[in-house]
Amino acid sequence: MKSLTRREVRSIDRIAIEELGVAGVVLMENAGRGAADAIENFLAGRPGPRDDCKVAVVAGGGNNGGDGFVVARHLGIRACQVAVFLTSPEARIHGDAGVNLAILRKLGCHVRQILPEALAGLGESLREFDLIVDAVGGTGIAGPLRREVATVVEQINAASQAKSVPVVALDIPTGLDCDTGLAPGLAVRAKLTVTFVARKVGFDNPASEQYTGQVQVADIGIDVAAFCEK
Repeated sequence: MKSLTRREVRSIDRIAIEELGVAGVVLMENAGRGAADAIENFLAGRPGPRDDCKVAVVAGGGNNGGDGFVVARHLGIRACQVAVFLTSPEARIHGDAGVNLAILRKLGCHVRQILPEALAGLGESLREFDLIVDAVGGTGIAGPLRREVATVVEQINAASQAKSVPVVALDIPTGLDCDTGLAPGLAVRAKLTVTFVARKVGFDNPASEQYTGQVQVADIGIDVAAFCEK
């Protein structure tokens, strides 16, 4: 199907929830599980055993972070050693993302809250891992990143470059504009972007490839093509 704009993506989410009656938490589950499948395939193409692969999920407080929580759960089921780094205060994580974070807590997943004053040291911690999942910010970001998020992105990129740790971005690399494919400031540089529903219009800009890497689409459990013109 065609590439979608930020407005069209939001419209599809609204149609799925309000008109089709698909709960947001179900859409998040479908997206996260699809991303976990793509990450598993990505890891299968890399050297080394899978059962001791260490994965860091760096998550913000919005729905992109919620997708990351689902990914963390499913990768844990598949024998990866997963740690979640929260870059937003846990008290501010609500809704569908909050539901999935609570599940992780009950399952005993390692969840580490990164306080603002400790963000500059995040990169050092991420260097211990074999893969970093960017679940910080999604398609709603427009314009340069604010200070704290910019620091997180800087630390992800630094860890990736220092130790050649690959990054997989969920939906869109944090900091990349969904509609233009340009980064007005810092943006995550991923080896793979697992985007949901459809490619984003910005990905059609060749300049976006330095941030997205390979792009793979994961569905959210509904026939989106039938509704994308609404």
